[in-house]
Amino acid sequence: MTGIVPDLTGQMLSTLLRNVIGDRKTTHRQEHLVSTTLDTPAPGAPTLDSGPNIGGRARTIALICLLAASFMELMDATIVNVALHTLQEDLGASPAALQWIVAGYPLAYAIGLILGARLGDRYGRRRLFILGLVAFGAASLACGLAADPTQLVTFRLIQGAAAALMVPQVLTNIQVLYPPAERGRAMGLFTSVIGVAAVTGPVLGAVITNGDWFDLSWRPAFLINVPIAVVAVIAARIFIPETHADRPAPITLGSVALLGGSLAAIMAPITLGPENDWPAWGFVLIALGVVGLALFGARQVAAERAGSVPMVPPSVFGTVSFRSGLAAFAALSIPTGGYFLVQSLHVQLSQGWSVLHTGLMWIPFSLAVPIAAGLSATVLAAKFGKHVLQAGAAVLITGMTSMIVANGSAHPGIWFAVALTVAGLGFGLIVGAAGLLVLNDVPVEQAGAASGVFNTVQALTVAMGAAVIGTVYSTVSESSGFDDAYRIAMWIMIGLVAFGAVIAQAMPKVKITI
Repeated sequence: MTGIVPDLTGQMLSTLLRNVIGDRKTTHRQEHLVSTTLDTPAPGAPTLDSGPNIGGRARTIALICLLAASFMELMDATIVNVALHTLQEDLGASPAALQWIVAGYPLAYAIGLILGARLGDRYGRRRLFILGLVAFGAASLACGLAADPTQLVTFRLIQGAAAALMVPQVLTNIQVLYPPAERGRAMGLFTSVIGVAAVTGPVLGAVITNGDWFDLSWRPAFLINVPIAVVAVIAARIFIPETHADRPAPITLGSVALLGGSLAAIMAPITLGPENDWPAWGFVLIALGVVGLALFGARQVAAERAGSVPMVPPSVFGTVSFRSGLAAFAALSIPTGGYFLVQSLHVQLSQGWSVLHTGLMWIPFSLAVPIAAGLSATVLAAKFGKHVLQAGAAVLITGMTSMIVANGSAHPGIWFAVALTVAGLGFGLIVGAAGLLVLNDVPVEQAGAASGVFNTVQALTVAMGAAVIGTVYSTVSESSGFDDAYRIAMWIMIGLVAFGAVIAQAMPKVKITI
C-alpha cells in the first residue's frame, strides 16, 4: 500500500458496497373468467396458448401496477448506497452493520425468488404480489423509522424477502396477461422501466440525502416507497386478475431448505467477501452451494421422471431459446454489476466528486436507456433477434472504451456525459431485448418457474460482477493507483460483454410478434 493511500483497503471496500452498487364487481367477473391452466397440465387437459380474458384499460392499469412495483424494488436495491455515510453518522452504525444494511437486501432477495414464483403458482399470483407489496411497503416504513442499526439490518432483510415474493409475479403476470402476439410491447415497457430504475436509485438517493428532505436526513430514501406501495396495492386489488397453476409444484420443506441453503451459501460470500478480504470459508461455502444446487437439480429430474411437478421443472431448460438466452444474459449481466460500482466509486476517489455530483452523473445514461430499450423491445427484437443483443454489446463496449479515454482527458466530466450516453444506448438495447428473447418461447404453463430462474440468475450475476470487479479495482488501486485500476476494471468488463455477445450467437431464431 502506498503512502498516498494510507490504510485504504477497508474504506474502499466499504465504499464499493455503498456505491454499487372498471369497478370491483367487474373485476370479480374477470377473475372468474381468467382462471388459467398453467404448469404441466393433467393428461387430456388443454394447454393454454393465450392470456386470460382481460384487456383494454383494466389490463393497461394492471401492467402499470406491475411496472411500478418492479421500479420500486430495483430502485430500492441501490437508493440507500449513497446515503450510508450519513446513515452511519446518524445511527452510529459499525462497518459490519453497514455491510449488512447493503448486503442483506440482495441476499434475502436472491434466495427467495424461485420460492416466491412457485408460491404464486400455488396460492395465486395476484395474492402473492399484493402480499409482497404490503410487506415491502411495511418494511420500507420500518426502515425509515429504524432507531438503531440492528433494526435497520432486520428490516432490510425483510424488504429483500418481500421483494422475492413480489417480483416473480411481475414477469409471470405479463406472460399470462399478454398472449405472444401482444407480449412484445408489454415486455418493452417492462425492460425500459428496469433500465431506468437501475440508475434512478443512486441519483434519487443522492438528491434525497443532499437535500435533507423534511429534515429527515437519509430516512426518505426508504419512506418514499410507502405511498407507491399503497397506490400499487389498491390498483392490484382492482385490476389484476387472479391466476393459479392448474397443477402447482409441491413445495416441500426439504426442497425449499436445499434450494434456499444452496443459494445462501453462494450469495453470502459473494456479497460479504469483498469487505472481509475474501476469506477461505467463503470459497468453501460457494463450493458447498454449487454441490447443493446439483443435488437439488437431481431431485427435480427424479421428480419429473416420476410424473410429479418439480419446483423447478428441468423441462423448462428444454426450450432452446430459454437455455441459450439465459447463458448469454448471465454473461452480459456480470459486468453491469461492476460497471455501476466502479464508475461511481472512481469519480469520487480519483476525481474528488461529491455524492450529489456522482448521482447526477448518471442522468445521461438513465435518459438513453429507456429510448434504446423501448426501440429494442418494440421493433428491433422482432426483426433481428439475438443480433440486437450483439449490437447492444458492441455499443456498450464503445461507450465503456470511451470512458477510459474520457478519464484521461482534460475535462472528464464533459466526456463522461458523452460516453455514458453511448453506454446507456448499448445497455438499453440489451435489457430491452433480453427478457423477450429469453422468455418468449417458454410455454405459459412454465411461466412461473422460468420467471423465478430468470430473476435469480440476474441477481446472482449482478452481485458476482460487483464483488469480483470491485475487488479488482480496489486491489489494483492500492499498488498502481486509481487510473490504472479503472482502466483494468473497464477492460475486464469489456471482455465479459464481448464474451456475452459471442454466447448469444448460439441462440436460435425467436419468433416475436409485436
